Formats: sequence, C-alpha cells, structure tokens
Amino acid sequence: MEIYTIGFTKKKAMEFFEVLKKAGIRRIVDIRLNNISQLTGFTKRDDLRYFLKEICKADYVHLPILAPDTDIMDAYKKKRIGWDEYEKRFMRLLRERRVEKQVERAVFDLPSALLCSEPGPEHCHRRLAAEYLSSKWGGVNIIHL
Repeated sequence: MEIYTIGFTKKKAMEFFEVLKKAGIRRIVDIRLNNISQLTGFTKRDDLRYFLKEICKADYVHLPILAPDTDIMDAYKKKRIGWDEYEKRFMRLLRERRVEKQVERAVFDLPSALLCSEPGPEHCHRRLAAEYLSSKWGGVNIIHL
C-alpha cells in the first residue's frame, strides 16, 4: 500500500493539481480540522471536491479523525508548545482514538494522498498520521508530494 501526502500552502492551483495528476492520485483524504475557511483558497471543501473531479478524476474524502484537536493546534500556533511536544501530543491522540481501527484501509485502495495545509511534511500532521498508520498496518510506503 502507498499513502501519499501533500500540502497546498505556497502552491498555485495549477501546480497543486498537476502534481496530483502526475502522481496518479485518485483520492484526496482531507485531514484538516477546518476545510471550509475562505483562507483555504482553492482547497475549500466544496471547491476542492469539484476541482478534483473535473481536473484529476479523483474523489474527495474528509477524515478529521486524522487531524489534531483544537487544543493541540492552538497551543502550537500560539507557540505555547514546540514541534516536539506537538508531535508527542498528536501521536498520543492518534493512539487514544485508535485511528488504525477507525480508518478503513480501503480508503487507500486507490492512489490516495493525505491533505493538509503545510507546504512540506517536516512539521506537518499529515506525515505523522501516515507514519502512525504505517506503524500499525505495516506494508505502507509513504510518498510526500
């Protein structure tokens, strides 16, 4: 199984959708808490669903169970905690939620990419979610777009 990841910040729509098409992505798994804000631009939930279908012939799924809760996000954004603490708290939350039991592997039967806003995977929950699922499911190859 392969799980791709992608962020949209610092990408123009053309670049974002071309990357998805080139990688053969057929499903976006949106793991953002807030996917309807005007700040999300071309990745606002309903717009993204339309663009994915029309441009990439891809599906859209929203799985907020793979997103951090607002307490973790707020603490990190307001610099009350650093990345290391964010990572510890988020991984604990994934364990508590038992996401490996809640998320069906079938979601990734098509070439699928976990979506969030961060431009790169280094300090992003999409990488952590993919690594967590890989550790629980085994046999997962993670590819960051």
